[in-house]
Amino acid sequence: MSAVSLPTRRFSPLTAVTSRALLALALLVLTTAIVYLDRAGYIDAAEPHQPVNLVASFYYSAVTLSTTGYGDIVPVTDAARLVNVLVVTPIRVIFLILLIGTTIEVLAERTRLGWRIARWKSRLSGHTVVAGYGTKGRSALSTLRDAGLPADHVVIVDISPPVMTEVNREGLVGIGGDATRREVLASAQIRNAAKLVIAVGRDDTAVLIALTARQLNPQIIIIAAVREAENEPLLRQSGADHVVVSSDTAGRMLGLSTMNPALGKVFGQLLDRRRGFDLNERPVNPAEIGLPVLQAAPGAVAVVRGGQVLAVDDAAAQQLRDGDCIVLVAAANHSPSRR
Repeated sequence: MSAVSLPTRRFSPLTAVTSRALLALALLVLTTAIVYLDRAGYIDAAEPHQPVNLVASFYYSAVTLSTTGYGDIVPVTDAARLVNVLVVTPIRVIFLILLIGTTIEVLAERTRLGWRIARWKSRLSGHTVVAGYGTKGRSALSTLRDAGLPADHVVIVDISPPVMTEVNREGLVGIGGDATRREVLASAQIRNAAKLVIAVGRDDTAVLIALTARQLNPQIIIIAAVREAENEPLLRQSGADHVVVSSDTAGRMLGLSTMNPALGKVFGQLLDRRRGFDLNERPVNPAEIGLPVLQAAPGAVAVVRGGQVLAVDDAAAQQLRDGDCIVLVAAANHSPSRR
């Protein structure tokens, strides 16, 4: 089963119960004080010839506010009866609301949550779903947010309840459940989503998620991470458009940094959007069609054409075509927007 979890401000149950209990006690004390100050206007059947004492006032207030009303202590003067009508009765109403307030709040919260979820589903389209909110999922989301993706265009899917709490705390919508299940991805509105980022810890789980998502939305762009390079072809066959091999990439970075420390630092800065350099892509302008890539963009490092990456010294890159994308390096603090 899946559960939509929207970001909201929450109070602990202990805080809510304590605050209501203290307010109810305050009302009881207030009513006791009102009755005791006008004790001459009340008659206690147990001691009809004596004014009610403090204990009797407290007892009368308790049974009156709880609407028990045994009738052994009653107001007899016009002033006492008027106070009961104009003061004690409104206090009784407030007291009863406090007693049933938790039930009312739960019902109201469920109704309000159902309305918010329905409105959220009706408005959500073209969003990005992130399956798995571990280290890889957080890093992917951080990059997306840095690139300008709004928080309301992201849906996180994770099976861990504590993760859902963290997701909501960060102002994001979360879907609690197993992303390999159709109903869970359906709750994330995968049919209307533009992209799916698979960042789970197991390669077999990533394959199942890709298969399920591709069945539900044949047009969605799926970007997935796998731990082992041998699982990359299987994930592509399952419907992933782009696959990142995390262990292989990390290993190559380690080897490169060992043999060429300077290049390792450069690649490290390229991967960190906040430092030094940034990789970006932009579409070819109409005026650049037919030009060599380095003439159109001196800082270019590659050309993307029809899903294939061409090096800048490739013969095919010497004439840019309509629909090409130029990949270039720029300073991170003033780099152009990503597509």
